[in-house]
Amino acid sequence: MAVAEYSWSEHFDVTSEVKSDFEEHGYIIVRGLLSKEEMLKVRKAAEHLNGLRDFTFEIPDGRGRNSSYCIWSQPGNDVTGMVGRIEKVVGTMEKLLEGEVYHYHGKLVMKEPHTGGNVNWHQDYGYWYKNGCLFPHMGSVLIAVDKADRENGCLQVLRGSHKLGRIDHNFVGGQTGADKERLNQVMKIFTRDYVELEEGDALFFHCNLLHSSDKNDSPRRRWNFICSYNRASNNPVYVHHHPQYTPLHKVPNDAILTCENFTDLSDKDFMDPAVDKTIKLDLENHEKD
Repeated sequence: MAVAEYSWSEHFDVTSEVKSDFEEHGYIIVRGLLSKEEMLKVRKAAEHLNGLRDFTFEIPDGRGRNSSYCIWSQPGNDVTGMVGRIEKVVGTMEKLLEGEVYHYHGKLVMKEPHTGGNVNWHQDYGYWYKNGCLFPHMGSVLIAVDKADRENGCLQVLRGSHKLGRIDHNFVGGQTGADKERLNQVMKIFTRDYVELEEGDALFFHCNLLHSSDKNDSPRRRWNFICSYNRASNNPVYVHHHPQYTPLHKVPNDAILTCENFTDLSDKDFMDPAVDKTIKLDLENHEKD
């Protein structure tokens, strides 16, 4: 069971209570952040045959399974770009991180029925640190494209584990995962929360929060849409596969509903996984250009 839950309305704001929950637990959940009408458009964009799926690749989990990913650096002007730019996403994150943020990357994570792999325990800052981001002034917003529950391998978090600071990470399969010996000790003292979400629900979480997800043995797919942000004052000291500080043009909360661009993805700057030193590809399934 997760804690720190709120419901989206036009009156939602990051109050002192919301901020306190984020600082204490390392995350908050906002139910219904995206409406059913907005999710219809997001799903259409995600599933479009000439859209994001043209840029997917697989990463092995070290246990015989893969999960599919699509990652881009710039939000762009399509429907999925509107998700990463709307006020209720960006503005909330800016209040939680206490400063201007920019779009660090967007991601579609696809765990298919019966085959989707594990995501090993990790902190996002465990590898963003290696990209030259000196401070953990970073966070992500995970939006459920499909219903996520324990049956289809929903996200798990160790509540309050962001207070540990960054811990060492190593390769586990093709993924960067938390040091196993340290993780075994950490799991003895932190409560594990299963983040069960309905489509359109959102999890805002700190970059040092330890999280993972199980394989998907269910007959239902589980797709997540993730927008990650870096505070403008935390410009990476290394040029790498994600962007340096780039001012983010925020858009009104109705931008998803008014956008009709599903296929022009020319300004998203999709990541070539071969240049990301924090993952190892499934070379048998990854088709190189």
